[in-house]
Amino acid sequence: MDFLFSFTGTHQNLIFVSFFASQVVDKNLREARVLIATQEQANVSKAVGLLDAALALSPRLEAALELRARSLLFLRRFREVADMLQDYIPSHKASGGGGDNGSTSSLSAGDHFSIASSAPLIRERANLLSPGREQSDGDRSFRCFSVSDLKRRLFAGLSKTSRGEGEWRYVVLGQACCHLGMMEDAMVLLQTSRRLASAASRRESVCWSDDSFDSAAGEDGGAAASPFSESESASQLLAHVKLILRRRAAALAALDTGLPAEAVRHFSKVLDSRRGLPGSFAAGCLVGRATAYRAIGRLADGIADCNRALAVDPSFIPALRARADLLEAVNALPDCLHDLEHLKLLYDAILRDRKLSEPPRRPNHDVRYSDIPANLRTLNARIQQLRGRVAAGEGNNVDYYALIGVQRGCTRPELVRAHLLLTLKHKPEKAVGFMDRLELADDHRDLDTIRDQARMSASILYRMLQKGYAIMAAVMEEEATGKQRANEVVANAAAAVPSQVSALRTAEKPKAESNVEGTAVAATAAAAVFQSVFCRDIAVVGSMLSHRAIPVKVGALSC
Repeated sequence: MDFLFSFTGTHQNLIFVSFFASQVVDKNLREARVLIATQEQANVSKAVGLLDAALALSPRLEAALELRARSLLFLRRFREVADMLQDYIPSHKASGGGGDNGSTSSLSAGDHFSIASSAPLIRERANLLSPGREQSDGDRSFRCFSVSDLKRRLFAGLSKTSRGEGEWRYVVLGQACCHLGMMEDAMVLLQTSRRLASAASRRESVCWSDDSFDSAAGEDGGAAASPFSESESASQLLAHVKLILRRRAAALAALDTGLPAEAVRHFSKVLDSRRGLPGSFAAGCLVGRATAYRAIGRLADGIADCNRALAVDPSFIPALRARADLLEAVNALPDCLHDLEHLKLLYDAILRDRKLSEPPRRPNHDVRYSDIPANLRTLNARIQQLRGRVAAGEGNNVDYYALIGVQRGCTRPELVRAHLLLTLKHKPEKAVGFMDRLELADDHRDLDTIRDQARMSASILYRMLQKGYAIMAAVMEEEATGKQRANEVVANAAAAVPSQVSALRTAEKPKAESNVEGTAVAATAAAAVFQSVFCRDIAVVGSMLSHRAIPVKVGALSC
């Protein structure tokens, strides 16, 4: 008897505790709804605290889970939403991240929904065909049996219990994944949400009779306004995500097929979209465009894109590798060594922790843990080689022609035009403006810190462009001065030639006059000698005298 009384007392205590817990949970839910309705940051934060207390008492309460997830989404705490519903993320399940959390975590999204919806179906069937109902109605229970009516009632119970029970997870988690830059997961989740919403709508239309549409619409009109607006916003977000992914796929395909200019065009469309891009997704697109810029010889543009990607995420391994390659291409070896040493520190940290340093909500794209040891060995050899080149004195010979994007021997107008375009495009203020257009969901970094990092890296590139232009302009000025001096020497030499010729002519003029006088005297003497020459021999003698072939002396000729 004592045991029986103790068991009864314990059972009564459990009932009292559960009743008290349910009262506390209901009170917290009511207060949380009131606070959330104000749409103020402070009140919504208080509501999250109340919901946490309610979930501590009832961890599987669907209403509390939904309110908490929507409140975190309103507060832009997207990582907490993803951590809360990580079993529904497709990439998390594909990577086996939820394998240790139970058998349900490895199911797909459709499996989760089918399990959640199968229990209401069984309960509805038990209610319809319960033994108590058969005893109460007797033989009249199946007298007016209708298969269509049974089907309608089954679908009605299914739609009532499943509406909003599984759909909100995919809507809220899809929006959170979109803000975190997990575009593929966001697309899958939003598509699943839309498919579930359309299936629920079809089930509701099947379970309603023709006469009940108007009354049901009148009763649920106010309640349906919010789901419809949420569905429309989710559809718009899904269309935006599909467009972004389609353009990025086109850019990557153009880059793989050797069309870097086309890849730059598609990446620019993605980055210049009207709707803000998540920071991690934009960083990947910036690195892709930097690779395309390097292929077409626009190295300064590529360095600027890598600077912006590293301002968003300083430990972004693809951006560090791309910027190191670009700096080595312009022979800026000290800056290249700095990036490579930073990359080596990241690799060492990954090997020490035996996992990627990136959180699972921000994948590092093409980085895999199995490739880290080989990459580290290659990186060490490259660092040693670059240190030898710096020690040999090659560190200060920056190729400013490649940096600005002009060829050696270019004209001064070409250099001025290229420098003007680059300085207008890569002003530090424009880099800060680009950061303001991004959606930065990283809770561990301040927005002002990101802006300062972007401004500092853009200022370094800007000063490098200014220095390169000053050096190249001075070289061109010196070359132009040298050419002008050479031209002046040639012109002076050409002007001195006529004066020298006139001086020579002036010096030769007396000699010429003396020669003319001697010739005249000789001609007079010859004329005196030839006076007595017979007329028929004058022509022959004149010809001989004109040619001066032989000296002729004629004394007298007989007829």
